[in-house]
Amino acid sequence: MITRYVNGTVFTADPAPGDSWADTFVVRDDVIVHVGDGADAPEADEIVDLQGRLVLPGFTDAHTHLLMTGAALGQVSLTDARSLDEIQARLREAREQNPDAAALRGRGWLFGSVPGGAPTAAMIDAVVADIPVFLDANDYHSCWVNRAALAELGITRDTPDPLGGEIGRDADGEPTGMLYETAAVQYAWAHRDATTTDADRDEAVERTLDAYLASGVTGVVDMAFDEYGLAAFERALARHGGELPIRVAAHWLVENTGDDERNLSQVARAAELAASPSSPWLRVVGVKLILDGVIDACTAALREPYANGTNAAPIWPPAQLKPVVAAADAAGLQVAQHAIGDYASEIALDAIEHAIAVNGERDRRHRIEHLEYAAPGTAERMATLGVTASMQPVHSDPAIFENWAQMLGDERVERAFPWPEYEDAGALLAFSTDAPTAPHSALANMYVASTRGSALDPGVGATHPQYALPLERAIGHATRDAAASVGDGSWRGRIAPGFAADIVVLDTDPFAVGVDSLLTARVVETIVAGRSRYRADERP
Repeated sequence: MITRYVNGTVFTADPAPGDSWADTFVVRDDVIVHVGDGADAPEADEIVDLQGRLVLPGFTDAHTHLLMTGAALGQVSLTDARSLDEIQARLREAREQNPDAAALRGRGWLFGSVPGGAPTAAMIDAVVADIPVFLDANDYHSCWVNRAALAELGITRDTPDPLGGEIGRDADGEPTGMLYETAAVQYAWAHRDATTTDADRDEAVERTLDAYLASGVTGVVDMAFDEYGLAAFERALARHGGELPIRVAAHWLVENTGDDERNLSQVARAAELAASPSSPWLRVVGVKLILDGVIDACTAALREPYANGTNAAPIWPPAQLKPVVAAADAAGLQVAQHAIGDYASEIALDAIEHAIAVNGERDRRHRIEHLEYAAPGTAERMATLGVTASMQPVHSDPAIFENWAQMLGDERVERAFPWPEYEDAGALLAFSTDAPTAPHSALANMYVASTRGSALDPGVGATHPQYALPLERAIGHATRDAAASVGDGSWRGRIAPGFAADIVVLDTDPFAVGVDSLLTARVVETIVAGRSRYRADERP
């Protein structure tokens, strides 16, 4: 089947000057075979008139959490609840609407929305005390719970802090209701996993797939894949006839157990899965290591203390990190390291240099995730080592920036999310959303990238507008470069001959009418591998 698309405004994401725009392209089955002005386009079985609409390569969300996003879409949303009263009102309403629920789950609350940035179990108990309540923070590095949840989890004053985490306690040593970092993982999330059924996970998968297709996303990179996610997406493969509606690459989450042998066994499991992918549509390509926490909770690892005088140690000390990175590198796995603080990015690059020294020179493309505050020179060091900067524009949204800035409280704030530094240094820069820590919308992400304004609250002024990128470059980082971030840059992420026919059509052209239109533009159609997977006119 040959289909010729005509009369479009086609942004190809070709990096070569003068080759970024066309008005016609031709697809044979699942591959683009022609891009140009239509004069020499091959004969086609079908001609589609694009009616002047903007056409882009399909977006790749280069860092997301698929099962968590699907689950979050079914939970109480708290990101835009800007006060404790509003948070409590939403919890009360959710409880009233579901009186038979055994537990209540919410997500997305901001430290700046809670008095003193110090949530307590009593604040939740004031409105919902009869069942356990679990509220994941916007960054998903903390979980806020009520007393019923503490009892359900078996957490008392005598419960020790896990490696790399903390149970919040008051002056008398009693748990406050806050679980930080691995304490959230080992208690709240472990409870979530144990009480979630396969049917629940299947619903979450379908919600995520539908949401991404409606957003123009044709490929994703899951950054915390585990046995639950693998099983859920293998079931999805079976439901969808062996072919998912979007392309899924995944990084296997490797947790620091404190035991080198157990840590390396997790790498071995990832290597086993990478060697035998479930399908071209579902691949394990690497490992994910969470080196530190987040600036909002003062758990990111910094060279200098926070404004309150505290600091945080890395979750992966260098002595335990280096052998894991070297083993993953030796196995041909891509290593993705979560590093938000400057000390974390420093030890991440040290570990990559160690792996190169141990395993020798060869082609490799490792990554650092987030890089919210990195020291001067980090971008240049990454470019030299061939390390991808995987960053999330929506994390710099001015509506959620105030608490981030207050936690640093000094000149470091002026180096927040400096994307042009990575471009200028020559590092590959891949954009993503890190959903559900931020909205999954690709267009909202591009708005923040190209304006440094707020997609959550457009009335809030831009923060650090000098770091905004022209829209063409922002979209290139979210399509072409995001695909390249997992080694797919030679066959998808652009509208070019020989590339996969992964394409999105919009009802509005922000290049023509202005980037503000990204907040209201709609995806008309999402095409993956040459087949229409989403049409706006087919949805209610």
